[in-house]
Amino acid sequence: MNESQLVDWRDRALSIEEELGKAVLGQAHVIRMLTVAVFARGHVLLEGDVGVGKTTLLRAMAQVLGGGYERIEGTVDLMPGDLLYHTYVADDGRPRVEPGPLIRGGDALSIFFFNEINRARPQVHSTILRAMAERRVNAFNREYELPHMLVFADRNRLEREETFELPSAARDRFLMEITVDIPNDPEVLRQLMFDTRFHNVDRLLGTLLSPLLSYSELNRVAQQIQNRTGASETLQRYAMNLVAATRNPAAYGVSLSDIDTGDLVRAGVSPRGMSMLMQAARVIAWLEDRERVVPEDLQAVFRETLAHRIVFEPVYELQRAVLLQGLMDQILAQVSAP
Repeated sequence: MNESQLVDWRDRALSIEEELGKAVLGQAHVIRMLTVAVFARGHVLLEGDVGVGKTTLLRAMAQVLGGGYERIEGTVDLMPGDLLYHTYVADDGRPRVEPGPLIRGGDALSIFFFNEINRARPQVHSTILRAMAERRVNAFNREYELPHMLVFADRNRLEREETFELPSAARDRFLMEITVDIPNDPEVLRQLMFDTRFHNVDRLLGTLLSPLLSYSELNRVAQQIQNRTGASETLQRYAMNLVAATRNPAAYGVSLSDIDTGDLVRAGVSPRGMSMLMQAARVIAWLEDRERVVPEDLQAVFRETLAHRIVFEPVYELQRAVLLQGLMDQILAQVSAP
């Protein structure tokens, strides 16, 4: 793939962001992070309140990418087989077994949305995590390839009854954790409340241009983005320091009110997380028409790619949401950028 083709793909990526912005208002940062995930070929954890547009956004993304979209609801009685098989009684009274949501679209599956993944049991988590890692599953005595699938898993952050939180090893499999909040722009809220085009999702999605690119080519394009986007030795040292500060914040002068940062972190960012930080930063550089990563590219994806990988000491985990935001802000402030 030559440079002109990559330029064309960048134009298409920006067009995707424009189209998604028509479907979900006031979420420019979220849309940019989802675009990064798509072109970095990484899975995503989504967190946000009910009704903020997560499902609409993912349906819109699948539409503009042109691939298949599947969704499953996490429930306490969901079983691993429910991802692979669908059983029912046919009109003739006989039982039938059909492919489940993970495999019925075959290798055309582009986006798989696992809604409220923390309501599903660990056995189900294991099945989806394996599919994420290997992009293949076994069912009906055969292997199904899922080469283009990205998993987007939503966690309900309000209701915690009958939930099974993902352990740190599972969270580490996701490229990003993205928070989707209610927009704070009064004009955006006014449009969402009174503009009737936002009241019917099917009709709204029907107004979007699609597909804007070929989902089947994304793996190849993503590899080219990674290959052509460089990083200087100075930038590499900065990235290494950012990651090291997540493991030992006190050594980098990071301080939080009434907290001993020397005893705060049990485990920092893993080598997988280090790699994913750079993958995401290279995509940001490409979207901004740069051939080399600059500090601003790392900073743009720092929270989304690294925060969910940090494990606090148990005494601090109940304060995780507040402490994590302060910790990430302080690391960016204290680690000197070139």
